[in-house]
Amino acid sequence: MTYNIFIDGAAGTTGLQVSDRLAMHPAVTARFLCDEQRKDNAARKQMMAASDLTILCLPDAAARKAVVMGGLTNARLIDASSAHRTHADWVYGFPELINGQRDAIAAASRISNPGCYPTGFLALTRPLIEAGILPRDALLSVPAVSGFSGGGNSMIARQADGALPAHGSYGVALAHKHIPEMVAFAGLSTPPIFMPAVADFYAGMLVNVPLHKGQLTKTVTGQDLHDCLAAHFAGPGLVRMAAARANDETLLADNLLAADGLANADHMELSVFADQDNRQFWLLARLDNLGKGAAGAAIQNMNIALGLDEMMGLNTGV
Repeated sequence: MTYNIFIDGAAGTTGLQVSDRLAMHPAVTARFLCDEQRKDNAARKQMMAASDLTILCLPDAAARKAVVMGGLTNARLIDASSAHRTHADWVYGFPELINGQRDAIAAASRISNPGCYPTGFLALTRPLIEAGILPRDALLSVPAVSGFSGGGNSMIARQADGALPAHGSYGVALAHKHIPEMVAFAGLSTPPIFMPAVADFYAGMLVNVPLHKGQLTKTVTGQDLHDCLAAHFAGPGLVRMAAARANDETLLADNLLAADGLANADHMELSVFADQDNRQFWLLARLDNLGKGAAGAAIQNMNIALGLDEMMGLNTGV
């Protein structure tokens, strides 16, 4: 059986990435509207009604309007924007995060794709909170960097014009739209200090969570933290450990872990580093902001929603 998938917003950065993946997918046919029709609400509504599932690759405000339109046709939706990530009526599309999430996604008519930075942050923190190692009232800082494609077509154009700096911080007002999602799905009682940055490479991402021994509720080693994460993500999915142990020196070619090391891949890798006395820890997630951070996650959620092999059409690196 072949499923029809409508990409609403196929001309955007995420939409193009979703389109590329669906073009190689053996079980679906991607459907689009031409440039003359892509803002025609009647045509969009008709396409939603005629498709098995619609992936919204739109800005937040446009996604909210599209959901109203989809409700009139009983369309099944995956929203790649941040508009519905903490909405009670939507299922959060991070299947590996907690037990039962895959089943919830499979049964849902409204699935919200996680944000790219929250994907890395949640993978590093939620397992430790569930294990009672990291307290819910932990005061966390989250330095992170993404490739400039994370800023969409406008930032890609700035880079092409030479107007983008080599590296720059943003979200310095401490009110980034990802923070509510990070708090809600980590199970934290206090928002982290989220410190995102963008650099002059196209795709890729590093999300860092530094920890002191005194922030933890148990005395642990770096290997203990590694093992906790490894056990949590031991099942199927796109989240894996980058190495078999903490402080794996093979990850650090020239003492550098490249932010774009997983560009064009749809999986995410987690690493744990610790000082010699296990008093300071550095948790790190590496992913492609357009892969597991956006389009790859959307295809993974689509596969689950349609009852297909979860990895179908994805570059899993294996």
